[in-house]
This record gives sequence, structure tokens and C-alpha cells, in this order.
Amino acid sequence: MVSALEVHTEVDVKRLTVVAATAAMVAATLATPAQAEPAAAGSAAPAEYVVLYREGAAAADAQKAIEAAGGSVIKVNTEVGLATVSTTNAGFAGALQSSAAVEAVARNQSIGSAPDDAKASAAARKAVARAAKNHTVEKEGRGGPARTWGRNVKDEPLADLQWDMKQIHADQAHRFEQGDKGVLVGILDTGVDGSHPDIAPNFDRRLSRNFTVDLPEDADGTEIDGPCESDPDGSCTDPNDVDENGHGTHVASSIAAPINKLGISGVAPKVTIVNLRAGQDSGYFFLQPTVDALTYAGNIGVDVVNMSYYVDPWLFNCADNPADSPEEQAQQRLYVAATQRAIDYAHAHGVTVVSAAGNEAIDYTKTNVDTASPDFAGFPGQAARSRTVPPSCVSLPSESEHVISVSSTGVSKRKAYYSSFGDGYIDVASPGGDVYDTPGNTRDITKATLSAYPKALAVANGEIDANGDPTVDYVVKDCKGAACGYYQYLQGTSMASPRAAGVAALIVSRYGKRDRAHGGLTLNPDTVEAIIKGTATGTACPNPPAFTYTRILPTGSTVTATHTCEGGRSDNGFYGRGIVDALRAVGH
Repeated sequence: MVSALEVHTEVDVKRLTVVAATAAMVAATLATPAQAEPAAAGSAAPAEYVVLYREGAAAADAQKAIEAAGGSVIKVNTEVGLATVSTTNAGFAGALQSSAAVEAVARNQSIGSAPDDAKASAAARKAVARAAKNHTVEKEGRGGPARTWGRNVKDEPLADLQWDMKQIHADQAHRFEQGDKGVLVGILDTGVDGSHPDIAPNFDRRLSRNFTVDLPEDADGTEIDGPCESDPDGSCTDPNDVDENGHGTHVASSIAAPINKLGISGVAPKVTIVNLRAGQDSGYFFLQPTVDALTYAGNIGVDVVNMSYYVDPWLFNCADNPADSPEEQAQQRLYVAATQRAIDYAHAHGVTVVSAAGNEAIDYTKTNVDTASPDFAGFPGQAARSRTVPPSCVSLPSESEHVISVSSTGVSKRKAYYSSFGDGYIDVASPGGDVYDTPGNTRDITKATLSAYPKALAVANGEIDANGDPTVDYVVKDCKGAACGYYQYLQGTSMASPRAAGVAALIVSRYGKRDRAHGGLTLNPDTVEAIIKGTATGTACPNPPAFTYTRILPTGSTVTATHTCEGGRSDNGFYGRGIVDALRAVGH
């Protein structure tokens, strides 16, 4: 069991252990159904597939082909042309090879897991989520003194703890622009606690959606989300205003916690939060919910979405890596194509897409060794293994087109020790925390970032006592009369990305035009990207560019790692075009 202190101060690299290796380029071609899996006769146990329709094909023709091959459509996204299908036909993919309406088909499995961001291992996250559903308290492995804070009130009671806001001058920007309620920010994550008192004023429950269905276990019987006990109708679908993981609530608060004399402020404290839940309680993200969330965002006039996760089960998706089976290669090609179609759709409908760069501490523009993929058993016997991945392999969504990829900085403005990087990969940098960014290289939890935390999870995790007071130093409580909010310290590129998304929301608020189709405001995503990059503070590579990180762990052991920054002051692999600046972004 990971202790609570470890959970909130160390970046867990359970799926992200990668080392540099030598390179070879791979062609990124999309599989045809015939390449995906040879035709086979007979029946098998029920299995799920994802089917990507050929662009321009009629959905009715594709669905007829699916049915003729022995498949039943569970769900379909007609905007992208992606269907989730159930079948007992062992030769289902091969049977679709002659259909002119189908472009690709692959066995279905998870495409995402929220980066661990100094949080728990998968097992610990699942235990917390299950405990929250059961309203029980998980006490094992807890510890650490509670911390109380004296108030130095400026904007908000806990503003003096928000070094991140000061780094990007968001506190100063609020004198000129705090956001417009007509600007919608979609949170593609594990959900949002819409009842949190420092989120509720800006939360739009009517527009929010949950695109996920809880998954009890994977194909090998390993528990994922656990039983659906919180859902009395048996549909395994949670309400659209809950977060049984905590990750999405932290992200939402970072963007748009209101200035209301309670707790903290978000970067854009007057914009509207829309929960577009695409992640499981356990932190995994499936293809269909992600695609559905993106197209829904475009359809309802969302202006900015934040995607603080990478696309599982593959940290890197390769077109024809010899380390993968033909079936796995087909999966990866389909996921890349379907995800890009959904992002293209959102972008064409006015959505600015912002994504976390990843916590693997590697250069994405080099060849790496991925030892953690696939991290979800989509079909029996599938397991992680070591495989060499050249730069042509892509991580989703951060390496997709029309996506702003964000690296993470610490309090000193250095690139965080865990943040992935790469010249030509990183677009901008933003504060996400680095608990070892201290004079002695020892851990200081206050050098992570502070944002909202669902009370139900704090209770389930044993982090507050019977009086409602924190029992650990990474959880902070603040009250305004009878209303009390809880906040937790987390670090990761998942925390950097929403702060950049908040700046994007301020840009739309400042320069956007009236949206005749949906009301509110709108601004071309390319314009938003140009402004956020053009107003970022150019930050040069370290001198020398090979920077060695030293961390003295709580155990007393010392860990070092060297990352090399390539590029010039105006554009490089650590900071991209620079650290985002809210004040400059709104014209001051």
C-alpha cells in the first residue's frame, strides 16, 4: 500500500519507466480491415471491437457491414465515424475486409490513464475510488501531521500558497480580465465534483456529461473500477457532477475556481466549467468516451478543453512496430486515426485543445524504450513488455495535430524533474509543481500545486478526522461560514496543462466575438494558440544545456538524472515558446 505521504509527493512511474535507445523511423500508415486480423470461421466468447468508418461513407452502410459480419453496434459516433461493437465471431475483422464503408477495425481497449502526477499507484487509486463509493474510510498507510495556515489575504484566503499563479502573473491579470461566463471550458478527465463550494458557482450541470461506464474488471479479470454499487439502476454510469478519483476536480479548480473569499482562485475565475467526463474512476480512458467528449464539445460551443492524460493502453502508438502483434499494430493505427479525427472535428468547431506533455522524464523526439505498454488487458493474456519506440511513434493526444502540448515548471521556473520534453514537441510551459525544486533538493510539499479536492475522497482516504480537519500535510481546509472546501497538493504535467488552458480561456474572454450559434463567446483556436505562444515568456535552456536533477528522497537516498535541452531562447525542448503569461496574454 502506498502511503498517503508518498502518494502526494512522488511521481509514480508505474507505466512511465522509459530509457533512451537508438532510433529507426517507422512509416505511419493506417491498417485496412484485412491487415487488422485475418478472417476466421466459427464463434468465440463475446468480444468488443472498435470500427472506424471510411471518411465519406454512409453510416448506414458501415453498420450493415458490421451486422453482416456478426457484430452488434453498442455505440456510434457519427461525427467521427467510430463504432464500438460486440461480437462472438472470431473472424469479425476479416469479415469486414471487403466493405468499402469501413477503414479500420481493432480489438477494443482503454486508450488513456491520467498521468500519476505525484498521486497513487493504480491500486491505491482504485482503493480510494471504491472506498468513496462505499462511504468507508481507507486508513491503511496514512500518516503525517496536519498543517494549519495563517492567512495573508489578497485575492483569496489561500492565495499566498499559489506560487503558480504568481509565476504566470495570473493574479495581476485578474485586475484586467477574470474571464467571461460565456466562455466554456471542458474538463476531459475523471469527472468534476460539482458540489465543491469552490467549483459550484462556475459549474454548468446542465451541459455536463459523463461519457463513461464503470468497468468492473479487465479481460484477465483484474479489477479496474470495481463493482457498480453506487448506481442503483445497474447501468454502471455515475452522475455528471461527481469525481471518484480526484484528478478531474483538481484540474477544473486550477482553471476556474471563482474568487469568492473561499480557498483559492483559478486562472480564469469567471469562466464556466463543463464536465466532459471521459475517464474511468480508476483513471483509464477509453476510445469511444474520448471521441464522444471531443465531438460533444464542438457541438455545444465549448471554447477550450483540457486533456491531462495520455492515450492508453499504449504510451506510444506505433504504425508497424515489430515488437507488436499485427492485432496490436492495428489497434494503434486505429486509435491514432480516430483520435485525430475527433480533435480535427473539435478544432473545426472552435475548440482549443490543451494537453499535458507527460511525466515520463524523457525526450519525445528521440527513440525510447517503453516498458509499460500495453497497460490494460483489452483481450486475454495481453500484458506490458519492453519495446523500442522510434520518434515516429506518437503519444495521444499530446502529439496530435491542433493540440497545445504543455511541459511543467517548478517554483524556480526550472523544468520539473518528471516532465517530458523535446524540441518541436513542447509548445509552451506552465507551472505544475516540483517538490524537489528546493535549495537542498529535499522534498517540500508546498512546491507542488494546490487545487480543489472532493471531500468524499478525503473521508474515504482517511485524510480528514471526525471533525473534518486534515490529518495530513498535503490536504488543506478553508471555510467561509458553514461552507468548507478541501484542497490537495499535486504535481505533474496534468497540473501544468490546466493552468495553460486557463490562460487560453482568458484569451477567448478578452478577444472573443459573440458566438451566434451557441451564445457566449468564440475565438478561432489557431488565434488562441498564436496568442498564448506569442505572449509566453521566452525562457532559455539551462547553461550548460545538459541539466542534472538531484533528488534526496525521504529515505535519505539520492537520485540523479540528466536531461538535455535543445533549441534557442525563443523555442526549445524544455519550454517551447516559453512559460505562459496570463497578464501579457490579456494585453498588459
